[in-house]
Amino acid sequence: MTVDFGTLFLNETPDAVVLTTTDGEVVCWTRGAEAVFGYSSAEATGRRLDALIEAPTPFNDSVDILQQTLTLGLASYESMRQAKDGTLVYIDSSSKLVRDAEGRPAYILWSKKDVTALKVLRDAKLVEARYDGILDSMPDAIIMANAAGRIVLANRQAEQLFGYAHGALRGMLLEQLMPARLRHAHIAHRTGFMAQPLVRPMGSGRDLYGLRSDGAEFPVEISLSPIAADEGTLVMSAIRDISERKRFEQALQENNVELAKAVAAKDRFLTGMSHELRTPLNAIIGFTGTMLMKLPGPINDEQNKQLRMVQSSARHLLSLINDLLELTRIESGKVELDVQPLSCRAVIDEVLISFKPQARSKGLALEFESTQEPAVSSDRQAVQQILMSLVHNAIKFTNSGTVLVRLATALVGERACATISVSDTGIGIGAAQRDGLFQAFTQLDPSALRQFDGSGLGLHLSRKLAALLQGEIYFDSEYGVGSVFTLALPLEFCEREG
Repeated sequence: MTVDFGTLFLNETPDAVVLTTTDGEVVCWTRGAEAVFGYSSAEATGRRLDALIEAPTPFNDSVDILQQTLTLGLASYESMRQAKDGTLVYIDSSSKLVRDAEGRPAYILWSKKDVTALKVLRDAKLVEARYDGILDSMPDAIIMANAAGRIVLANRQAEQLFGYAHGALRGMLLEQLMPARLRHAHIAHRTGFMAQPLVRPMGSGRDLYGLRSDGAEFPVEISLSPIAADEGTLVMSAIRDISERKRFEQALQENNVELAKAVAAKDRFLTGMSHELRTPLNAIIGFTGTMLMKLPGPINDEQNKQLRMVQSSARHLLSLINDLLELTRIESGKVELDVQPLSCRAVIDEVLISFKPQARSKGLALEFESTQEPAVSSDRQAVQQILMSLVHNAIKFTNSGTVLVRLATALVGERACATISVSDTGIGIGAAQRDGLFQAFTQLDPSALRQFDGSGLGLHLSRKLAALLQGEIYFDSEYGVGSVFTLALPLEFCEREG
């Protein structure tokens, strides 16, 4: 039997032996080349070698090697190349220019040996010499990998986290520690990181998952740090299991969903009950008014007193229900603003006319002062509701003196605003009571102000309405002297998105 030793050598050598034209087109692809790079002879023949195995930036040096071989006749180098499945492999390569009978360049013979495992061992020795024992004292799992994505060092926390025996992680691809669905994308991210190796802090970037040796997935948080080494840049990954945090976040999200449902149910209940309660209350107010007017017949003084108490209580309850309904609308985002050019003076006049009788009954002067008429665009009904609340409070908490409404312009923060101030000579507000002034259902000290009725919603609703108008309410007060509440409305109203 005749043995073709040349063919036998080419087919049986474990190294990749490739013959290309001087342009780099593959004409012969051995079994060793198929084992190293994953392409069959049929897939490789006729294609350019650099297109088949060239690694992505910054490792693509194939053009330089080809030119060196054509110029010098041979080349010997170590490089990184990419297999068919995207795996990066370290190659100890040599190339030789083959000439024809006339001495003209005809082919290039390439010999490529996979030295990935050897490279891992070299890198591991360098890293162990520098970090031996230090990484095991770290609280997080630490993995160091080379540019090919091969693990060169893992501390005991990493081995425990991923469920591997001591030393078993060395040489593994990083992709083996994550679910299959994430591996392809991770290769691209790893290549991009090596092109621009910058520190990436814990918690930044994408949601990632680890894969334990038993196939169990778990969420992780990873920070990346490039480490300069003698034989190239290494990447240190600090890995933290965030399963417990994710469980808390999931529970919180579920609770928020349930809370949102409860809030929606509360809003529906308040809206429905408010409408249901307002109907009989309006009837009570109407009928007591009719009886007080003595249309059904005469009533005595005691009956008159009791009917006025019923009417006053019904009006107070109706006001509370209206405030609750308005608060529900605001909280649920159902308030639709009708922003139009607005005459502040006209709105103020309407409010003052409506409160003249109430001020007169307490012997108070209700006055207006203005030096100009600023032009604003806003929602007339909302502005009127805020002013009515401020004037009502001023009259309610003032037993003598004056309630003054002043219209002006001012720079509030960095915005030009129209300001409507309501000042009084009432009881004022103590320093200890200011923090809770605009909170819902909050009133001033009830022991000192038991004589004043109210729901504690007026200022809370006013501030929320002012915010919807892109304005604000601020105040100044001195206990025992009086208070000044100011509504500031921007001169230019800009529609908010959302």
